[in-house]
Amino acid sequence: MSKKIALGRGLKSLLEDTPASESESIGTTPPASNSGMSEILLSDIEVNPFQPRQYFDQEALKELSESIKVHGIIQPLTVRRLGPNSYQLISGERRFQASKLAGLKSVPAYVRQANDQQMLEMALIENIQRENLNPIEVALSYQRLISECNLNQEELGERVGKNRSTVTNYLRLLKLPPDIQIALRDNILSMGHARAILGAETPDRQIYLFKRIINEDLSVRKVEEMVRKMHDNRGGKSEQDTSSSANREITQLQSKLSSHFGTKVAINSDGKRGEIKIPFVSVEDLNRILDILKV
Repeated sequence: MSKKIALGRGLKSLLEDTPASESESIGTTPPASNSGMSEILLSDIEVNPFQPRQYFDQEALKELSESIKVHGIIQPLTVRRLGPNSYQLISGERRFQASKLAGLKSVPAYVRQANDQQMLEMALIENIQRENLNPIEVALSYQRLISECNLNQEELGERVGKNRSTVTNYLRLLKLPPDIQIALRDNILSMGHARAILGAETPDRQIYLFKRIINEDLSVRKVEEMVRKMHDNRGGKSEQDTSSSANREITQLQSKLSSHFGTKVAINSDGKRGEIKIPFVSVEDLNRILDILKV
């Protein structure tokens, strides 16, 4: 038996059934039952302007439409009434689009009472409860609920059925540098890695850890260990800071030697060993360099 996703208490209150009266039934459609469900013409339904998701996989929609042709709509849509024979979709846009592809004329739908803010809130919460959302999509939906629905983190947690610390952890992801957020969105980076990276205090250190994870396939535990070392070395220099400082010194030295010898000098070093290259373009140029070296 598949596991059902529990709705947050806030969503349950938003989705109170609103039975449609007999006078509100659609055309020849029978009056709504006590559950608030009616058979509604697809042509009478407009899409949800608050839909958080703008992209729907066309192949997945086609597969769903084929299933609907065989089995019909198993889970009714949810709509709100705008006027006589006029409805707006609250949730179920994939089913709505797939039903049109399948050639259906009408669909079963629950009719709810909702204002614009409730519409946005319901659309966002339904979006969050989808199993295939990546962490950044969840975090952005949380942020929209806070900023556009005037919720604090505790109220948001009640709406989505999560504790406050979980909400906070998702919201913190939006403070990561853009490159890391993109990797998280594209499933290149795991949520565990991202949370470990957040332990680093500056964007430079976070990017440094991110590159190490990608290039060396580091485990979450290894990243957490690196972050602890960064904190332990807070009074001194981290591995990244030391490396950056050494590179700056080498660059400055190359500039001084190039000026001294009148030619571009290159220094290659691994931090312990290395070489200095002084190029020359002719025998005369070589003799000039040897005179400077007093050889």
